[in-house]
Amino acid sequence: VRVKMGSKNGKPVLREQDIALLCKSSGLDEAQVKEAFDGFIAEHPNGKMKPKDFKEIITKALPGKDGAKMEKHVFRIYDSNNDGYIDFAEFMIIYIVMSDGSPEEVLAKIFRIYDLNSDGAITKKEMKKIVKDMYGLLKSDNSNVAAEALIAKNAHAEMDKDMDGKITLEEFSTACMGQEEISKMLTLKLVDIFVEDQ
Repeated sequence: VRVKMGSKNGKPVLREQDIALLCKSSGLDEAQVKEAFDGFIAEHPNGKMKPKDFKEIITKALPGKDGAKMEKHVFRIYDSNNDGYIDFAEFMIIYIVMSDGSPEEVLAKIFRIYDLNSDGAITKKEMKKIVKDMYGLLKSDNSNVAAEALIAKNAHAEMDKDMDGKITLEEFSTACMGQEEISKMLTLKLVDIFVEDQ
């Protein structure tokens, strides 16, 4: 779904087709979409949420240093056009997918968290980095969780079925949907970030 924001006199506006699309994909009615948009614009008058604003939201959802580590990764999920900002359409699409998307849609978004350079594959190095940043969250759930290097290594091995050193979206989805133990633990922890406070 690509919704591009319209603008009038430099001010962001929701066009009829934007509203129709968001109503269809979110199950919200027109008034609810407009209300969400007005709220977003009240907070971000130019229609763009900066990383700093996003940080404040994440800090509420995930207080402490663990939240701070995850914030830039989570931001990447929302910023689908990689312009460094989140606009209302990007914000709504993630909200919709995370609250009501199919498992495949949710996993495709979560994949973006791991794919640090957005090249469509997860390398061992990228997996290590994410597990390192997530480790505090995993440990708070289970103090006996394995060492982070071991988790990253095992997760990569679990997902990389053709053993070419890279994990594709398909391999990632298959491992998570196939209830592979570590893949599932890592994915569920990330999904928690989105659905915890809604």
